[in-house]
Formats: sequence, C-alpha cells, structure tokens
Amino acid sequence: MADIVTFTINPSIDMSTSVDRVAPIKKLRGAAAHRDPGGGGINVARVAIRFGADVKALCAAGGVTGELLRRLIERDGIPNVVIHVSEETRESFTVFENATGYEYRFVLPGPQLREEEWRQCLGALADPEDNPRFVVASGSLSPGAPSDFYAHAARIARKRGAKFLLDTSGPPLASALEEGVFLIKPNLRELRELMGVPLDDERAWVDACRRLTEAGRAEVVALTLGDRGALLVVRDQAWRAPALPIKPLSAVGAGDSFLGAMVWGLAQGRSIDDAFRYGVAAGSAALLSSGTGLCRRDDVERLYPDVVLQRI
Repeated sequence: MADIVTFTINPSIDMSTSVDRVAPIKKLRGAAAHRDPGGGGINVARVAIRFGADVKALCAAGGVTGELLRRLIERDGIPNVVIHVSEETRESFTVFENATGYEYRFVLPGPQLREEEWRQCLGALADPEDNPRFVVASGSLSPGAPSDFYAHAARIARKRGAKFLLDTSGPPLASALEEGVFLIKPNLRELRELMGVPLDDERAWVDACRRLTEAGRAEVVALTLGDRGALLVVRDQAWRAPALPIKPLSAVGAGDSFLGAMVWGLAQGRSIDDAFRYGVAAGSAALLSSGTGLCRRDDVERLYPDVVLQRI
C-alpha cells in the first residue's frame, strides 16, 4: 500500500541527446541517446523513490512505446499500475547544442483517449487496494480527456482522505481549483494565465496566491519563479526562497524534481516550509543533471542547507 500515488494520464518516453550545432536541412550527428520514463507524475515518482519514499506510479500507456515506458519505469524500481490505452504513448525529445549551450525541447501531444479509457484511469485512482495519504497529479492531459479530468481526480482523492497535489496549467488547473485541492505548483506564466492579470511584482504574486488560499481553492501555493527563486503561500503565511547560484546544464524536470522532493518531505512529516526548502533544493539540483536525469539526492542534500527562506 503506497503512501504516495502519482498520476500521469499523458506520459512520455523522454529521449535526450546532444549535437555539435543545430542547423537546417543537413543531417545532425548526435551522441548516444538516453531514454527515461517521463511525464509529470512519473518524474515525481522517480524523484520521490530516490529519497526512499513509498510511492506508486499510475499512468496510461499504449502500443510499442507504452510497453517501453513500462519497462523504463520498472528499470527505475518504481511500483506501477499501467492502464492500457489503444493509441501509442508519445515521445519527447531534448537536444543539447554543444556550441552554444542551448537546449531544444520537442514535446508531442499524446494519444487520443476514448471516454472509456480516461474513465478507466480515474477508476484506477479509486482502487480500494491503495490508501495513499498523498496523490500527485502532474502534466498535461491527453487529447480526448475532458478539461475537468483533474477535478474528478481531486474529488476521488478527497473522498479517500488523501491530500491532492496538482501541477498542470490552463483550463484543467482552473477546473480542479473549483473542486478544491491541497497544493498547486504553478510557475509565474501559469499563475498569470490563471488569474488573468500581469502580476508584475512580488506583492502581486503573493496577493494572487493568497486569493486562491483564502477562497479555499488551494490550501498551499508553491510558485516557482525560475532564476528568481520560489514563493510559498498558505492562508496566513508566506515565504520567499531566493534562487541558488547554479550554472544550469539542463532545466528539464526542475519543476518535477521540486514537487517530488516536496511531497517526500510532507510524507516524512516535515513542516510545509521545510518540505518547500527541500523542493527548492531539488529543483536547483535538477539543473546540475543533463538531459532528463532529474535531481540526484546527494546534490539535494548538499544544496538544502543553502536554501534560505525569507518571511514576507
């Protein structure tokens, strides 16, 4: 029985490689490709299990790529439940350009789900054999899934007594917030889109997050700000964590690393602000890994003491 269940309706096989220089038309000779199981919830599980968390990954997968995804998840030692769908699981590509240090990311849309397939996914989340304390839903929706899919998932988690953590954007995020969730982890672009206003400074960021908590739409908002750090807001308190001085190798999976370490901290019984510190350390540590490697625990533990929280 897993303490943390992650939920990924639109997973991917994440392939990364590098080339000397990106150029049109000509063949680009890349380094040996590396493949990892991907999609927000799966990445959260990959991070949480590195910390020793009791975690299970639920995901939808189909076709030859879906079978490869399952094998990659098991390679990483993650207990899993795969809901089989008729169309192929998507692939995503990250290409690092050696000459410039630029990173090119190609993200594909995913399979078209039939109604019975996305309902099967919700059914798996409601499985009485699991009794998680935390459910983490992360990533985009597959085509065919309704925009209120995560609202349904939040309702199932609440009925089971689990805290629901969500990392998504657009209408699926807005719909889930109408249902009410424990924690959301938007970035600044996603928060601006949600609130419909520019949010040009820290005061505006805090006020926007607090409006969500005071309305009961989310108990906790963890706002990631890239090279400006991160912000944590609960109803009556707020903290700012400045960014750590790190030269990034790759930004892929920084947000998933953040959420994976934070939910691990919460499952350990740490306070919300201490779990947030681990999240910031993990998001920063992910910048030290190439491709889709996510954070390494030893890097997180090394950076954690450097994360300073400032009360706002």
